[in-house]
Amino acid sequence: MSEYFSLSECDVIGFDLDHTLCRYNLKETSRLIYESFARYLVEHKGYDKDLLHLTPATWDFCFKGLVVDLEEGNLVKLAEDGTVLRATHGTKNLSTDDIIKRYGPKREWKHFNSLNTSYTRSAKYYFYDNYFDLPGALLCARVVDMLNKRGAEITSDVWKDIVAAIDHNYNTSAFRDDTGTYFPSVKHCPGLYLQPCSDAVKRWLRSMKNSGKVLLLITSSHSDYCRLVCEHILGSDFEELFDIIITNALKPGFFSLVPQQRPFRTLVDDVEDSEGLPSLEKPGWYSQGNWPHLHELLKTMTNKAEPKVVYFGDSMRSDMFPACSFGKWETVMIVEEMEGEGVPRANSTPSNSPTPGEGPAEKKGKFEDQGMKSPSAVSNQWGSYFVDVQKNEGEETQRLTWCCHSIHTYSTMAIPSIEAIADLPLDFKFQRFSSDKPITTGYYPRPPDSLLKWEEN
Repeated sequence: MSEYFSLSECDVIGFDLDHTLCRYNLKETSRLIYESFARYLVEHKGYDKDLLHLTPATWDFCFKGLVVDLEEGNLVKLAEDGTVLRATHGTKNLSTDDIIKRYGPKREWKHFNSLNTSYTRSAKYYFYDNYFDLPGALLCARVVDMLNKRGAEITSDVWKDIVAAIDHNYNTSAFRDDTGTYFPSVKHCPGLYLQPCSDAVKRWLRSMKNSGKVLLLITSSHSDYCRLVCEHILGSDFEELFDIIITNALKPGFFSLVPQQRPFRTLVDDVEDSEGLPSLEKPGWYSQGNWPHLHELLKTMTNKAEPKVVYFGDSMRSDMFPACSFGKWETVMIVEEMEGEGVPRANSTPSNSPTPGEGPAEKKGKFEDQGMKSPSAVSNQWGSYFVDVQKNEGEETQRLTWCCHSIHTYSTMAIPSIEAIADLPLDFKFQRFSSDKPITTGYYPRPPDSLLKWEEN
């Protein structure tokens, strides 16, 4: 395999939508998501109202890549081999002695092999790897704190309640029915949560389409929410940019459920046809589906036996791991944590100026001036997303995190945002991740600070 990767060599260029093509205002969105989950627990399940009250400092706990150990009520941060680097019980840090007491002298988390080979969820653990469910990690920890304070037992019912809160807010009919807290809020004021794409990104998409590339949009969001997001970030003519739009894709199952794959369905007024399609015959807008049927259509559209596909996404579980492992696609991971570690933010100059009521003052939101940490920034409690220090008997060893190792294993390259590459020519040569290259190779425009320090050491 070439040590370089270029979009000009790809026949098909695919995108996830949320946190990939669409950047969110993470502070405002995280606050909304947390509130939507917590409000459900308080109003529908009788949990303590204190769950609804947060200080800006509380948000330091919100960190991508944590695994909640449902059997212990702990949240753990893992090294690339499954060693527990840091852990909390609720929001309280566990000491090195506590970690060893719970996970043994080697600090091995017993479910690591299962998680590391599948990236799926289980009745025994839950992996927080995207910004849509990340505030649930903070909620989960605060619920454990409250139960401990009361001396109450932490049972599986607690986790069922949190899953019910997620389902209530993100249910496929919630947007249409105006239920839950999340969708009604975004519908009412999209500019508070969604960042419009710059003109550079729109030009970039059009230039790929005009050069004969097949453009895909594959999102697990339902078609009605997808439409609202795309109109806000790309404009009312967004459908012209894509040959195929697939909503409610139910990733990672879109890639992994072979041979029991879900059929594609057509949509009428955002309602799925009850009859599944036996195959995918032509470009258009579809719901659900599976990559083998899509692959057959792409062969026809590109007139190639094995079209080369690249897919941009932000989730290891839903995008990178399944697209790489099952689809054998090239993958580009959006890692906003790179910006949290010194990588300069790309200049995004959105074409549509703010509409009344959605100006800069409102976008600042509740916590902006009060020290709320962005979920993509380095956490004081959890450290870096990429590298950490393992402390054992007074000795400190630098370790790559499991999340960082996963990026290098299942992504072709990593970027902080689509904006970061939108001004580059299509034949620009990016360096790939490679096991025989330094671990800093594969990040564009540059590696995060913690990996640069790792390399220096």
